[in-house]
Amino acid sequence: MNRLIGKVAVVTGAGRGIGRAVARLFAAEGARVAVLSRTPGNVDRVVADIEAAGGSALGLVCDVTDPAQIKASVDQVVAAFGRIDILVNNAFDPSSVASSIIDLSVEQLQRNFDTGPIAYLQMMQACHPYLQTSEDGRVINFASCAGVLGMESYGPYAMAKEAVRALTRVAAREWGRDKITVNNVLPIANTWGTDDVPAPTNPLARHGSPEEDIAPVVLFLASKDAQFLTGYSITPDGGMIIDSAR
Repeated sequence: MNRLIGKVAVVTGAGRGIGRAVARLFAAEGARVAVLSRTPGNVDRVVADIEAAGGSALGLVCDVTDPAQIKASVDQVVAAFGRIDILVNNAFDPSSVASSIIDLSVEQLQRNFDTGPIAYLQMMQACHPYLQTSEDGRVINFASCAGVLGMESYGPYAMAKEAVRALTRVAAREWGRDKITVNNVLPIANTWGTDDVPAPTNPLARHGSPEEDIAPVVLFLASKDAQFLTGYSITPDGGMIIDSAR
């Protein structure tokens, strides 16, 4: 407990699924957490959960494809908490991720890039001045096994998520001098929220739990324990891509 005491974390896509699990765990570990999501009701529920558990949270409605909303959100976090130590880029639009390569339109591909690597880049740029003044700034980006494996029928998603990994590697080299680590998480987790869940294909024969399997890995990367790791892809996936991304 208290692994993030005194830290301020910004978590995008924190209204549900993995983002919600990360925000809750960070708060339980002592961080003050900015909960960012496009959906006001989800923001309110996560903030209420954190506060009911004795944590500290700031809820902000933010569309990460809008640079003005990114800037406004970062400004509000700094105004409320005075600093930013950790950025978790988790937000992504899941509504347009599937397409074969032959049918993929530039418009669909652009949407995946807008909500993925472009949004991550702009959030990183907005937070950088504050991460730079932290004793040990952390950026944790969410990529995907889909790009590593070249998953059939997920062309736009795979392309965008591999761009996230490239962004992470370059930023890790450039921001190391600022004592900021930048890493990827490539999770396999049950975030569908329905009974129509695809069968797991990994060696452990199950999908991960956002709370029990994924959020603790993100916590590790955000903590002092991971201070000597940067530019890496960490894969809490039950062994799905064994060594392919390492």
